[in-house]
Amino acid sequence: MTVSPELEAQILRYYHAEKWRIGTIATQLGVHYSTVARVLSQAGLPRIGHPPRPSQLDPYLPFIRQTLEAFPSLTASRLYAMVRERGYRGSPSHFRHLIACNRPRPKAEAYLRLRTLPGEQAQVDWGHFGHLTIGRARRPLMAFVMVLSYSRQIFLRFFLDARMENFLRGHAGAFDAWGGVPRVLLYDNLKSAVLERRGDAIRFHPALIDLAGHYRFEPRPVAVGRGNEKGRVERAIRYVRDSFFAGRTVNDVEALNAQAEEWCRGIASERRCPGQEAMSVGEVFVEEAPRLLPLPDHPYPLIEQVAVKAGKTPYIRFDLNDYSIPHTQVRRWLTVLADPAEVRITDGVNQIARHPRSYGKGEQIEDNTHIQALVERKRAARRHRAADLLFHAAPASAALLTRAAANGGNLRSIAAALTQLLQRYGAAELEAAIAEALSRDVPHQNAVRFALERRRQERQQPPPIALNLPAHVQAKDTPVRPVRLELYDELKGASDE
Repeated sequence: MTVSPELEAQILRYYHAEKWRIGTIATQLGVHYSTVARVLSQAGLPRIGHPPRPSQLDPYLPFIRQTLEAFPSLTASRLYAMVRERGYRGSPSHFRHLIACNRPRPKAEAYLRLRTLPGEQAQVDWGHFGHLTIGRARRPLMAFVMVLSYSRQIFLRFFLDARMENFLRGHAGAFDAWGGVPRVLLYDNLKSAVLERRGDAIRFHPALIDLAGHYRFEPRPVAVGRGNEKGRVERAIRYVRDSFFAGRTVNDVEALNAQAEEWCRGIASERRCPGQEAMSVGEVFVEEAPRLLPLPDHPYPLIEQVAVKAGKTPYIRFDLNDYSIPHTQVRRWLTVLADPAEVRITDGVNQIARHPRSYGKGEQIEDNTHIQALVERKRAARRHRAADLLFHAAPASAALLTRAAANGGNLRSIAAALTQLLQRYGAAELEAAIAEALSRDVPHQNAVRFALERRRQERQQPPPIALNLPAHVQAKDTPVRPVRLELYDELKGASDE
């Protein structure tokens, strides 16, 4: 509770002049007991009233203060166990209250205002701005923010993740937008920049080192626990939230980035420059821009490269989605080369597929030529398997198809019809019917069907029932070639003799 000067004066007068107790003052003025005690403590007045009663903890206070001075972060529960081992029998709740009153407070630290030269330094960080739903995917909306420490010029770009590739793309976009490169880039200890740190020993991410070598800047992390050293970019992220992102509906990242670019050139650039209130950020940036390092002659390659294994289907999985490949490339290791708009798939130096990039989840991005080629191959394989089965079950069918081809018949439809008749009437009947059609010099499926029906009627059998059995059941049916019965007659005649 904030105490007004008038109320503070009343509390001091009642306590010092009228000798009122703290509880009486709190009741009469309508404030809390602790508020009155705080005012009296801040005033440094001697306590008037009865001295405090002795506590069970008094004999242990020197030990507790000494222990807390050596181990300031030691928990009250551990201290309680240590004091109980030394004979303390008070309750844990009251002990925690007393420890909170006696625990040493960290000393307040004063910070100097950090100043930099024009073109000398920029600060970099990620900002999380919720999530964006694309199809069935829920992706994080991350803002890459880089701010020049001298002019406070802001670069802002949104991505759908905080991967290293997008981290590097943010750098390249900022340098292109400013037409130059700061000499030092300051980072928090985020994984995109610092992989490992032991005191002053720092291991930077190799991709960031490669980018720094290309653009000739020095990556520099802030000291641990020194957030004030990168306060400019943290304030810039808060400014982005309040001035740009608040109340904005996001449906498309490209449109959002176009709005962010316009905002950086407009509203963000027209604000007053901290420390140089007479000028805007844009005006100070005009002075700072010539001090930036020049851009390299060629751009930095910003292609995401990932090795993937193609399975038995003509697809590879990349970033939650499946992309089609030629069926000749299945069960092989391939390379994905991706940028924000496109996904290219290569086999060594040869590009085998190219697709627009999808940010959904579980989607199949297909090239119709890949799928059509596989379908044609499967159809041809099915036709060959059907022909092999037909020739094996009824050898006379080969002669019938040869005669039909000479007459200009449709071999595909004839073979399909003979295969259906084989399934309905069996191999023996089909072989006999084909032989009858050939003897009449009519190489056509209708002649075979007529012969089958005539033979069935002569035997007075019911029409066969067409069964649509599953493929795995049909595959178990092995056709049996008919046996020449004349052999049995010859054997019987030989036995009679």
